[in-house]
Amino acid sequence: MKSVLFKHRSIRKYRSAPIPGDVLRDVLEAATRASTCGNMQLYSLIVTQDRALREALSPCHFNQPMVVEAPCLVTVCADVHRFTMWCEQRDADPAYDNFAWFLNAATDALLAAQNLAVEAEMHGLGICYLGTTLYTAERIAKILELPKGVVPLTTIVMGYPDESPELTDRLPLEAVVHYEKYTDYTAAEIDELWAEKEESELTRRLLAENGLDNLAKIFTRNRYRREDNLAISRSYFELLREKGFFNQ
Repeated sequence: MKSVLFKHRSIRKYRSAPIPGDVLRDVLEAATRASTCGNMQLYSLIVTQDRALREALSPCHFNQPMVVEAPCLVTVCADVHRFTMWCEQRDADPAYDNFAWFLNAATDALLAAQNLAVEAEMHGLGICYLGTTLYTAERIAKILELPKGVVPLTTIVMGYPDESPELTDRLPLEAVVHYEKYTDYTAAEIDELWAEKEESELTRRLLAENGLDNLAKIFTRNRYRREDNLAISRSYFELLREKGFFNQ
């Protein structure tokens, strides 16, 4: 029998029913059982159920209706602030105000996020990761009053589904798994690995909607444009400096 991992769908329509307290606690506790650097748990999970606050966050996520419709948002943050405070209160000199420790905290945070997502789905909840968190991280940090050493990485919308979409496609296993060492791809192999995705009905619809002749151009010209990528990078690096991750 396939596990819940094989049934994951991104849910974008939710019922307004609240998540019972015991279910929410189970989901959050599952997040805390994720692997973590040195058992330091360098992350924080900001659980937002208040509708007014979700409405305040909504523009940060391009006003996607699910941000307000779903009963719960979890903003997942890399957090060296708490551990730094503990060190200082124990007369220990922390050295976590640098990019290496942002990477450690980011890894911790995203591992916790995935534990949370899987446990939520095991309880019958739907989830959707919001990449918009990186686009507007500075605004989100202000709304959530994040202190130095804390930056948002992603947001998980969570609630009871009001839709049942089809499973989305994935590249074949051979595309992402390398045995022993990395084996680079030939041009023919790249064509083969993307063939099913490129020939799908969904891709045909997207090409018609975007007026483009291949799927790669949809990604590079419309979805993730170079100018946007550079702007997001500049903004996020500036936030990292502000929050103390580039001090050394």
